[in-house]
Amino acid sequence: MTDGDLTWPAEDVRPLPLERIDARLQRYRLVQPKEEQRMAQSLERYGQCSPIVVCLLDEEYVLIDGFKRLAAARRLAGVTGLQARRMEVDEQGAKAAIYNLNRIGRRPLELEESWIVHALVREDGLSQVEVAQLLGRHKSWVNRAWPCWNGCVSRPVRNCDWDC
Repeated sequence: MTDGDLTWPAEDVRPLPLERIDARLQRYRLVQPKEEQRMAQSLERYGQCSPIVVCLLDEEYVLIDGFKRLAAARRLAGVTGLQARRMEVDEQGAKAAIYNLNRIGRRPLELEESWIVHALVREDGLSQVEVAQLLGRHKSWVNRAWPCWNGCVSRPVRNCDWDC
């Protein structure tokens, strides 16, 4: 961590070296090699058109949005960094941002939605109502998103330990 890191205001866009970008939240997005290849071609041809989004967690720049851009940049010779916008969020907010920033354009797939709901409930201990509020959805949507993780069943979970 440098002094410049401490003065990087949220929402500002700055260059960030690839080696400083932590992709630990990639587990909530499906890897799509064909899409990454298309992104690499676009980066090579046009450069970076929009900044990635990161947050500061545990003194690391954790990627929230731009997983395909990062994978593509790491594959291209000569690309050493990406333009990044910093959001001021905690880990729960970062997970919610992964979902909310991707509702425009290519929506998160149902499995990706389920991974995020699962993490917020099981890892972060949020209730169904809290997850719904965080993701800007109704608690019934959260209840429907959960079964995909819990064995890919199509019926809602009835006897759950959530705040239903």
